[in-house]
Amino acid sequence: MPLDDVRRKAMSAKEASAVLYNSSSKQKDGLLKAINRQIRGNIPAILKANRKDLVNAALTGLSAVLTERLTLNEIRIGQMVRGVNDVIKLPDPVGNVIERTKRPNGLRIEKMRVPLGAVGIIYESRPNVTIDAAALCLKSGNAVLLRGGSEAINTNKQLVALIKKGLKDVSLPAGCVEFIESKDRAAVLEMLKQDKYLDVLIPRGSHQMIGFIQSNSSVPVIAHGEGNCHVYVDSSADLSMAEEIIFNAKVQRPSVCNAAEKLLVHESVAAQFLPRAARRLRMAEVEIRGDTKTLALVEHAVPATETDWSREFLDLIIAVKVVKDLDEAIQHINRFGSHHSDAIVTRNKRRGERFLREVDSATVYVNASTRFTDGFEFGLGAEIGISTQKLHARGPMGLEELTCLKYVVHGTGQIRK
Repeated sequence: MPLDDVRRKAMSAKEASAVLYNSSSKQKDGLLKAINRQIRGNIPAILKANRKDLVNAALTGLSAVLTERLTLNEIRIGQMVRGVNDVIKLPDPVGNVIERTKRPNGLRIEKMRVPLGAVGIIYESRPNVTIDAAALCLKSGNAVLLRGGSEAINTNKQLVALIKKGLKDVSLPAGCVEFIESKDRAAVLEMLKQDKYLDVLIPRGSHQMIGFIQSNSSVPVIAHGEGNCHVYVDSSADLSMAEEIIFNAKVQRPSVCNAAEKLLVHESVAAQFLPRAARRLRMAEVEIRGDTKTLALVEHAVPATETDWSREFLDLIIAVKVVKDLDEAIQHINRFGSHHSDAIVTRNKRRGERFLREVDSATVYVNASTRFTDGFEFGLGAEIGISTQKLHARGPMGLEELTCLKYVVHGTGQIRK
Protein backbone atom coordinates (compact mmCIF):
# COMPACT_ATOMS: atom_id res chain seq x y z
CA MET A 1 0.00 0.00 0.00
CA PRO A 2 1.51 3.34 -1.04
CA LEU A 3 1.95 5.72 1.86
CA ASP A 4 -0.27 8.30 0.16
CA ASP A 5 -3.08 5.73 0.50
CA VAL A 6 -2.75 6.01 4.30
CA ARG A 7 -3.09 9.77 4.00
CA ARG A 8 -6.06 9.37 1.64
CA LYS A 9 -7.84 7.11 4.10
CA ALA A 10 -7.13 9.45 7.01
CA MET A 11 -8.54 12.32 4.93
CA SER A 12 -11.56 10.22 4.00
CA ALA A 13 -12.24 9.49 7.67
CA LYS A 14 -11.96 13.17 8.55
CA GLU A 15 -14.43 14.16 5.83
CA ALA A 16 -16.86 11.42 6.89
CA SER A 17 -16.66 12.52 10.53
CA ALA A 18 -18.47 15.75 9.62
CA VAL A 19 -21.38 13.72 8.24
CA LEU A 20 -21.51 11.50 11.31
CA TYR A 21 -21.45 14.55 13.59
CA ASN A 22 -24.70 15.68 12.02
CA SER A 23 -26.32 12.23 11.96
CA SER A 24 -29.19 11.56 14.33
CA SER A 25 -29.18 8.86 16.99
CA LYS A 26 -31.78 7.03 14.90
CA GLN A 27 -29.51 7.07 11.85
CA LYS A 28 -26.50 5.84 13.83
CA ASP A 29 -28.48 3.06 15.49
CA GLY A 30 -29.84 2.07 12.09
CA LEU A 31 -26.26 1.78 10.84
CA LEU A 32 -25.28 -0.49 13.74
CA LYS A 33 -28.32 -2.67 13.08
CA ALA A 34 -27.29 -2.92 9.41
CA ILE A 35 -23.75 -3.96 10.44
CA ASN A 36 -25.17 -6.64 12.73
CA ARG A 37 -27.34 -7.97 9.90
CA GLN A 38 -24.23 -8.26 7.75
CA ILE A 39 -22.33 -10.12 10.50
CA ARG A 40 -25.18 -12.56 11.22
CA GLY A 41 -25.66 -13.23 7.52
CA ASN A 42 -21.98 -13.92 6.81
CA ILE A 43 -20.74 -16.07 9.68
CA PRO A 44 -19.32 -18.79 7.34
CA ALA A 45 -17.32 -16.17 5.43
CA ILE A 46 -15.96 -14.69 8.67
CA LEU A 47 -14.90 -18.12 9.96
CA LYS A 48 -13.31 -18.98 6.61
CA ALA A 49 -11.21 -15.82 6.71
CA ASN A 50 -10.28 -16.52 10.32
CA ARG A 51 -9.14 -20.06 9.44
CA LYS A 52 -6.72 -18.57 6.90
CA ASP A 53 -5.23 -16.41 9.64
CA LEU A 54 -4.98 -19.37 12.02
CA VAL A 55 -3.15 -21.43 9.38
CA ASN A 56 -0.71 -18.57 8.84
CA ALA A 57 -0.33 -18.21 12.61
CA ALA A 58 0.69 -21.86 12.90
CA LEU A 59 3.18 -21.52 10.04
CA THR A 60 4.79 -18.42 11.53
CA GLY A 61 4.92 -19.80 15.08
CA LEU A 62 2.56 -17.24 16.61
CA SER A 63 2.46 -17.67 20.38
CA ALA A 64 -0.37 -19.60 22.02
CA VAL A 65 -1.53 -16.42 23.77
CA LEU A 66 -1.85 -14.42 20.55
CA THR A 67 -3.38 -17.37 18.71
CA GLU A 68 -6.07 -17.62 21.40
CA ARG A 69 -6.83 -13.93 20.98
CA LEU A 70 -6.96 -14.33 17.21
CA THR A 71 -9.37 -17.27 17.17
CA LEU A 72 -13.02 -16.73 16.30
CA ASN A 73 -15.90 -19.18 16.56
CA GLU A 74 -19.66 -18.85 16.44
CA ILE A 75 -19.81 -18.09 20.15
CA ARG A 76 -17.34 -15.21 19.86
CA ILE A 77 -19.08 -13.87 16.76
CA GLY A 78 -22.33 -14.02 18.73
CA GLN A 79 -20.62 -11.97 21.45
CA MET A 80 -19.67 -9.38 18.82
CA VAL A 81 -23.31 -9.12 17.74
CA ARG A 82 -24.52 -8.82 21.33
CA GLY A 83 -21.90 -6.15 21.98
CA VAL A 84 -23.20 -4.09 19.05
CA ASN A 85 -26.77 -4.58 20.27
CA ASP A 86 -25.74 -3.34 23.70
CA VAL A 87 -24.19 -0.24 22.14
CA ILE A 88 -27.43 0.39 20.24
CA LYS A 89 -29.37 0.34 23.53
CA LEU A 90 -27.08 2.90 25.17
CA PRO A 91 -28.01 6.59 25.12
CA ASP A 92 -26.23 8.69 22.53
CA PRO A 93 -23.84 11.05 24.37
CA VAL A 94 -23.49 13.51 21.48
CA GLY A 95 -25.21 16.80 22.20
CA ASN A 96 -25.73 16.08 25.89
CA VAL A 97 -25.40 19.21 28.01
CA ILE A 98 -23.72 18.18 31.25
CA GLU A 99 -23.55 21.59 32.94
CA ARG A 100 -25.36 24.92 32.70
CA THR A 101 -24.46 28.20 34.35
CA LYS A 102 -25.71 31.77 34.03
CA ARG A 103 -23.31 34.65 34.44
CA PRO A 104 -24.20 37.97 36.10
CA ASN A 105 -24.10 39.61 32.65
CA GLY A 106 -26.82 37.26 31.41
CA LEU A 107 -24.66 34.90 29.35
CA ARG A 108 -25.88 31.30 29.52
CA ILE A 109 -22.91 28.92 29.33
CA GLU A 110 -23.30 25.19 28.67
CA LYS A 111 -20.87 22.28 28.44
CA MET A 112 -21.88 19.97 25.62
CA ARG A 113 -20.54 16.56 24.58
CA VAL A 114 -19.27 16.40 20.99
CA PRO A 115 -17.41 13.68 19.02
CA LEU A 116 -13.63 13.62 18.98
CA GLY A 117 -13.78 13.56 15.16
CA ALA A 118 -11.58 11.08 13.30
CA VAL A 119 -10.11 8.37 15.53
CA GLY A 120 -7.18 6.15 14.58
CA ILE A 121 -6.96 2.75 16.25
CA ILE A 122 -3.93 0.46 16.06
CA TYR A 123 -4.34 -2.99 17.56
CA GLU A 124 -3.01 -6.54 17.56
CA SER A 125 -4.48 -10.02 17.27
CA ARG A 126 -8.08 -9.63 18.41
CA PRO A 127 -10.41 -9.23 15.41
CA ASN A 128 -13.35 -8.51 17.72
CA VAL A 129 -11.73 -5.09 18.27
CA THR A 130 -12.62 -4.28 14.65
CA ILE A 131 -16.32 -4.53 15.44
CA ASP A 132 -16.17 -3.11 18.96
CA ALA A 133 -14.16 -0.09 17.82
CA ALA A 134 -16.36 0.58 14.82
CA ALA A 135 -19.58 0.31 16.84
CA LEU A 136 -18.44 2.63 19.61
CA CYS A 137 -16.90 5.19 17.27
CA LEU A 138 -19.93 5.31 14.98
CA LYS A 139 -22.45 5.58 17.82
CA SER A 140 -20.46 8.44 19.36
CA GLY A 141 -20.31 10.25 16.01
CA ASN A 142 -16.67 9.51 15.20
CA ALA A 143 -15.19 8.19 11.99
CA VAL A 144 -12.43 5.63 12.49
CA LEU A 145 -9.26 4.56 10.71
CA LEU A 146 -8.31 1.02 11.73
CA ARG A 147 -4.97 -0.72 11.50
CA GLY A 148 -5.08 -4.28 12.82
CA GLY A 149 -2.23 -6.71 13.26
CA SER A 150 -0.89 -8.63 10.27
CA GLU A 151 -1.76 -11.92 12.00
CA ALA A 152 -5.50 -11.08 11.67
CA ILE A 153 -5.41 -9.47 8.23
CA ASN A 154 -7.87 -11.82 6.49
CA THR A 155 -10.41 -11.72 9.30
CA ASN A 156 -10.21 -7.95 9.65
CA LYS A 157 -10.59 -7.40 5.89
CA GLN A 158 -13.72 -9.55 5.91
CA LEU A 159 -15.20 -7.72 8.90
CA VAL A 160 -14.45 -4.28 7.43
CA ALA A 161 -16.03 -5.35 4.13
CA LEU A 162 -19.22 -6.19 6.04
CA ILE A 163 -19.12 -2.84 7.85
CA LYS A 164 -18.78 -1.10 4.49
CA LYS A 165 -21.88 -2.96 3.25
CA GLY A 166 -23.74 -1.78 6.33
CA LEU A 167 -22.71 1.82 5.61
CA LYS A 168 -23.95 1.47 2.04
CA ASP A 169 -27.26 0.02 3.26
CA VAL A 170 -28.01 3.22 5.19
CA SER A 171 -26.40 5.65 2.70
CA LEU A 172 -23.60 6.87 4.95
CA PRO A 173 -20.10 7.57 3.57
CA ALA A 174 -17.75 4.61 3.21
CA GLY A 175 -15.09 6.76 4.87
CA CYS A 176 -16.86 6.44 8.22
CA VAL A 177 -14.77 3.28 8.68
CA GLU A 178 -11.45 2.99 6.88
CA PHE A 179 -8.93 0.16 7.17
CA ILE A 180 -5.20 0.03 6.43
CA GLU A 181 -4.44 -3.32 4.84
CA SER A 182 -0.69 -2.93 4.53
CA LYS A 183 1.46 -5.13 6.76
CA ASP A 184 4.39 -2.76 6.28
CA ARG A 185 5.52 -0.93 9.42
CA ALA A 186 5.97 2.14 7.26
CA ALA A 187 2.18 2.35 7.00
CA VAL A 188 1.97 2.66 10.79
CA LEU A 189 4.63 5.38 10.79
CA GLU A 190 2.66 7.26 8.14
CA MET A 191 -0.52 6.91 10.19
CA LEU A 192 1.28 8.47 13.17
CA LYS A 193 1.97 11.59 11.08
CA GLN A 194 -1.66 12.28 10.15
CA ASP A 195 -2.31 14.99 12.74
CA LYS A 196 -3.95 17.08 10.02
CA TYR A 197 -6.75 14.53 9.71
CA LEU A 198 -6.74 12.30 12.80
CA ASP A 199 -7.82 13.85 16.08
CA VAL A 200 -6.59 11.06 18.35
CA LEU A 201 -4.83 7.68 18.20
CA ILE A 202 -5.73 4.76 20.46
CA PRO A 203 -3.20 1.90 20.40
CA ARG A 204 -4.03 -1.53 21.84
CA GLY A 205 -1.27 -4.09 22.10
CA SER A 206 2.07 -4.86 23.63
CA HIS A 207 4.04 -2.51 25.86
CA GLN A 208 6.67 -2.24 23.12
CA MET A 209 4.12 -1.33 20.44
CA ILE A 210 2.43 1.31 22.58
CA GLY A 211 5.77 2.82 23.59
CA PHE A 212 6.82 3.05 19.95
CA ILE A 213 3.60 4.83 19.03
CA GLN A 214 3.81 7.28 21.92
CA SER A 215 7.39 8.13 21.00
CA ASN A 216 6.74 8.67 17.30
CA SER A 217 3.22 10.05 16.95
CA SER A 218 2.38 13.65 16.15
CA VAL A 219 -1.27 12.71 16.77
CA PRO A 220 -2.43 12.80 20.43
CA VAL A 221 -2.37 9.29 21.91
CA ILE A 222 -4.65 7.64 24.46
CA ALA A 223 -2.71 4.54 25.46
CA HIS A 224 -4.34 1.22 26.24
CA GLY A 225 -1.69 0.04 28.67
CA GLU A 226 -0.59 -3.43 29.64
CA GLY A 227 -2.20 -5.16 32.60
CA ASN A 228 0.20 -6.11 35.37
CA CYS A 229 -2.72 -6.68 37.75
CA HIS A 230 -2.48 -7.63 41.44
CA VAL A 231 -4.64 -9.36 44.01
CA TYR A 232 -3.72 -8.68 47.65
CA VAL A 233 -5.00 -11.09 50.32
CA ASP A 234 -5.27 -9.17 53.57
CA SER A 235 -4.86 -10.62 57.07
CA SER A 236 -8.63 -10.30 57.59
CA ALA A 237 -9.60 -11.89 54.27
CA ASP A 238 -12.19 -14.61 53.87
CA LEU A 239 -9.69 -17.16 52.56
CA SER A 240 -12.27 -19.21 50.65
CA MET A 241 -13.35 -16.03 48.87
CA ALA A 242 -9.72 -15.12 48.22
CA GLU A 243 -9.06 -18.53 46.68
CA GLU A 244 -12.02 -18.17 44.32
CA ILE A 245 -11.03 -14.65 43.33
CA ILE A 246 -7.39 -15.41 42.55
CA PHE A 247 -8.30 -18.57 40.65
CA ASN A 248 -10.81 -16.70 38.51
CA ALA A 249 -8.55 -13.70 38.01
CA LYS A 250 -5.63 -15.86 36.86
CA VAL A 251 -7.16 -18.89 35.15
CA GLN A 252 -10.49 -17.92 33.58
CA ARG A 253 -8.76 -16.25 30.61
CA PRO A 254 -5.05 -15.70 31.23
CA SER A 255 -4.32 -14.08 27.86
CA VAL A 256 -6.18 -10.82 28.54
CA CYS A 257 -5.01 -7.59 30.14
CA ASN A 258 -7.31 -7.77 33.17
CA ALA A 259 -6.07 -11.20 34.29
CA ALA A 260 -4.17 -11.24 37.59
CA GLU A 261 -0.41 -11.52 37.16
CA LYS A 262 0.65 -11.07 40.81
CA LEU A 263 -0.58 -12.39 44.15
CA LEU A 264 0.40 -10.60 47.36
CA VAL A 265 -0.41 -12.30 50.68
CA HIS A 266 -0.23 -10.92 54.22
CA GLU A 267 2.38 -12.82 56.22
CA SER A 268 -0.09 -13.72 58.99
CA VAL A 269 -2.25 -15.81 56.63
CA ALA A 270 0.40 -16.96 54.15
CA ALA A 271 1.04 -20.36 55.77
CA GLN A 272 -2.68 -21.10 55.83
CA PHE A 273 -3.62 -19.64 52.47
CA LEU A 274 -0.76 -20.18 50.03
CA PRO A 275 -0.52 -24.00 50.04
CA ARG A 276 -4.25 -24.41 49.36
CA ALA A 277 -4.38 -21.68 46.72
CA ALA A 278 -1.23 -23.01 45.07
CA ARG A 279 -2.60 -26.56 44.86
CA ARG A 280 -5.63 -25.33 42.97
CA LEU A 281 -3.57 -23.15 40.67
CA ARG A 282 -1.21 -26.05 39.99
CA MET A 283 -4.20 -28.23 39.02
CA ALA A 284 -4.87 -25.63 36.31
CA GLU A 285 -1.21 -25.85 35.23
CA VAL A 286 -0.30 -22.41 36.55
CA GLU A 287 3.42 -21.88 37.08
CA ILE A 288 4.08 -20.18 40.41
CA ARG A 289 7.09 -17.87 40.75
CA GLY A 290 7.67 -16.84 44.32
CA ASP A 291 9.78 -14.80 46.68
CA THR A 292 11.82 -16.54 49.40
CA LYS A 293 8.89 -16.85 51.83
CA THR A 294 6.62 -18.24 49.12
CA LEU A 295 9.21 -20.84 48.11
CA ALA A 296 9.26 -22.09 51.71
CA LEU A 297 5.49 -22.59 51.69
CA VAL A 298 4.67 -23.73 48.15
CA GLU A 299 5.96 -26.95 46.70
CA HIS A 300 6.90 -26.74 43.01
CA ALA A 301 7.22 -22.92 43.11
CA VAL A 302 10.25 -21.50 41.31
CA PRO A 303 12.18 -18.36 42.28
CA ALA A 304 10.79 -15.09 40.93
CA THR A 305 13.28 -12.76 39.28
CA GLU A 306 13.34 -9.02 39.84
CA THR A 307 11.89 -8.44 36.37
CA ASP A 308 8.96 -10.79 37.06
CA TRP A 309 7.35 -8.25 39.40
CA SER A 310 6.79 -5.75 36.57
CA ARG A 311 6.00 -8.25 33.79
CA GLU A 312 2.64 -8.90 32.15
CA PHE A 313 2.77 -12.67 31.58
CA LEU A 314 -0.50 -13.13 29.61
CA ASP A 315 -0.08 -16.82 30.34
CA LEU A 316 -0.61 -19.43 33.05
CA ILE A 317 2.11 -17.89 35.20
CA ILE A 318 1.75 -15.93 38.43
CA ALA A 319 4.33 -14.29 40.69
CA VAL A 320 3.64 -14.49 44.43
CA LYS A 321 5.04 -12.38 47.27
CA VAL A 322 4.44 -12.49 51.02
CA VAL A 323 4.17 -8.97 52.47
CA LYS A 324 4.21 -7.79 56.06
CA ASP A 325 1.23 -5.43 55.87
CA LEU A 326 -1.07 -3.28 53.74
CA ASP A 327 1.57 -0.55 53.47
CA GLU A 328 4.01 -2.91 51.77
CA ALA A 329 1.28 -4.23 49.47
CA ILE A 330 0.30 -0.73 48.32
CA GLN A 331 3.91 0.32 47.85
CA HIS A 332 4.65 -2.82 45.81
CA ILE A 333 1.62 -2.33 43.55
CA ASN A 334 2.32 1.35 42.93
CA ARG A 335 5.99 0.61 42.20
CA PHE A 336 5.69 -2.45 39.96
CA GLY A 337 2.11 -2.35 38.67
CA SER A 338 0.92 -0.93 35.37
CA HIS A 339 -1.91 1.12 36.93
CA HIS A 340 -4.54 -1.06 35.24
CA SER A 341 -6.58 -3.13 37.74
CA ASP A 342 -5.76 -4.20 41.29
CA ALA A 343 -7.81 -5.87 44.03
CA ILE A 344 -7.80 -6.40 47.78
CA VAL A 345 -9.59 -9.25 49.53
CA THR A 346 -10.46 -8.15 53.06
CA ARG A 347 -13.20 -8.06 55.68
CA ASN A 348 -11.76 -4.87 57.14
CA LYS A 349 -13.71 -1.90 55.76
CA ARG A 350 -11.07 0.66 56.71
CA ARG A 351 -8.27 -1.24 54.93
CA GLY A 352 -10.46 -1.76 51.90
CA GLU A 353 -11.21 1.96 51.66
CA ARG A 354 -7.55 2.81 52.11
CA PHE A 355 -6.59 0.40 49.30
CA LEU A 356 -9.16 2.03 47.00
CA ARG A 357 -7.84 5.49 47.83
CA GLU A 358 -4.08 4.87 47.74
CA VAL A 359 -3.56 2.35 44.92
CA ASP A 360 -2.87 4.46 41.83
CA SER A 361 -4.69 2.38 39.22
CA ALA A 362 -7.47 2.98 36.72
CA THR A 363 -9.68 0.37 38.41
CA VAL A 364 -9.46 -0.84 42.00
CA TYR A 365 -11.54 -3.54 43.66
CA VAL A 366 -12.52 -4.75 47.09
CA ASN A 367 -13.49 -8.43 47.20
CA ALA A 368 -13.91 -8.97 43.46
CA SER A 369 -11.91 -10.36 40.54
CA THR A 370 -9.88 -8.04 38.31
CA ARG A 371 -11.48 -9.79 35.34
CA PHE A 372 -14.42 -7.39 35.54
CA THR A 373 -12.41 -4.48 34.11
CA ASP A 374 -14.19 -4.60 30.79
CA GLY A 375 -16.51 -2.30 28.89
CA PHE A 376 -19.23 -4.94 28.59
CA GLU A 377 -19.07 -5.82 32.29
CA PHE A 378 -19.18 -2.14 33.26
CA GLY A 379 -22.31 -1.57 31.18
CA LEU A 380 -20.56 0.33 28.38
CA GLY A 381 -21.72 -2.12 25.69
CA ALA A 382 -18.14 -2.69 24.56
CA GLU A 383 -14.87 -0.85 24.94
CA ILE A 384 -12.44 0.93 22.70
CA GLY A 385 -9.66 0.05 25.12
CA ILE A 386 -8.64 0.39 28.75
CA SER A 387 -6.71 3.57 29.30
CA THR A 388 -4.03 3.54 32.00
CA GLN A 389 -3.12 7.18 31.58
CA LYS A 390 -4.76 10.13 33.28
CA LEU A 391 -5.53 12.72 30.62
CA HIS A 392 -8.97 12.69 28.99
CA ALA A 393 -9.91 9.08 29.82
CA ARG A 394 -8.95 6.40 32.33
CA GLY A 395 -10.13 2.81 32.60
CA PRO A 396 -12.55 1.15 30.14
CA MET A 397 -13.37 3.58 27.34
CA GLY A 398 -16.94 3.60 26.10
CA LEU A 399 -19.13 6.11 24.32
CA GLU A 400 -18.61 9.06 26.65
CA GLU A 401 -14.84 8.62 26.55
CA LEU A 402 -15.02 8.99 22.75
CA THR A 403 -16.43 12.47 23.15
CA CYS A 404 -14.97 15.71 24.41
CA LEU A 405 -16.61 18.88 25.68
CA LYS A 406 -17.17 22.24 24.09
CA TYR A 407 -18.61 25.38 25.60
CA VAL A 408 -21.85 26.65 24.08
CA VAL A 409 -22.60 30.25 24.99
CA HIS A 410 -25.98 31.99 24.51
CA GLY A 411 -26.10 35.77 24.63
CA THR A 412 -28.44 38.66 24.05
CA GLY A 413 -25.94 41.10 22.64
CA GLN A 414 -23.43 41.23 25.49
CA ILE A 415 -20.04 42.80 24.81
CA ARG A 416 -16.98 42.70 27.09
CA LYS A 417 -16.04 45.94 28.77
